[in-house]
Amino acid sequence: MSDPLNVVPRRLVPIAGPLAWFPADLPPSEQMIPLGADHAAELSGTGPTPRLDALTEELRQRLDHGRGFALLRGLPMGEDPAAPLRALAARLGTAVPPSPATGSRHVEACDALLLRATAPATTALRAAATVHNALLRADRAALAALYEARGEPAVPVFSNDGGVFAARWDDTVLPPDRLPAALPEALGEPLSLSLRAGDILAINPFLVWTDRVTGALVEACRDDPSRLDSPAFAGLA
Repeated sequence: MSDPLNVVPRRLVPIAGPLAWFPADLPPSEQMIPLGADHAAELSGTGPTPRLDALTEELRQRLDHGRGFALLRGLPMGEDPAAPLRALAARLGTAVPPSPATGSRHVEACDALLLRATAPATTALRAAATVHNALLRADRAALAALYEARGEPAVPVFSNDGGVFAARWDDTVLPPDRLPAALPEALGEPLSLSLRAGDILAINPFLVWTDRVTGALVEACRDDPSRLDSPAFAGLA
């Protein structure tokens, strides 16, 4: 039975494509991008940057409409561990201030969030599109309710604007007791990622729900066009 939420009838369809992944779908090659000394040299130099250009394009594809995340491994920490984050964020979009570190997961209002582990850590990732599709199968009315704006600022959990999917669940604004009973089961098993010191995890918080990485260095940026341009999430900008 659906929770008694204010539901507005709408046409709901499954979200298809690489953003609707299950952990078992992802071989290591679709999770991690290895970086080497050449990438480090281009990040710290002033000459041509062919490897960074290729990396930026691959990240943009993964974060915009692909799996929604990528683990970058291989860069040394260096004297300024945040410098690679700033350089990559500048290539991916316009820097925006990250949200305060509240809640259990990363919900920064941005199209690309770069997290650098300062010590070994573990985090859990879930594809928001997969959660959406599980809710569609389990409780259509509950899913429809999560397309309605709620909380402060008033934004929905799910949006599909002109075929561009986005999702955001801030559990400091919408704790589990204010959400449909079907949601916990729809979350399913996460992808568990073990991070080494120096690893950079790039995510699109609108596509991948990621448990907070304690102590991580953070940079955020906004793309053009951005999911923050949609009416559903404009209030976050």
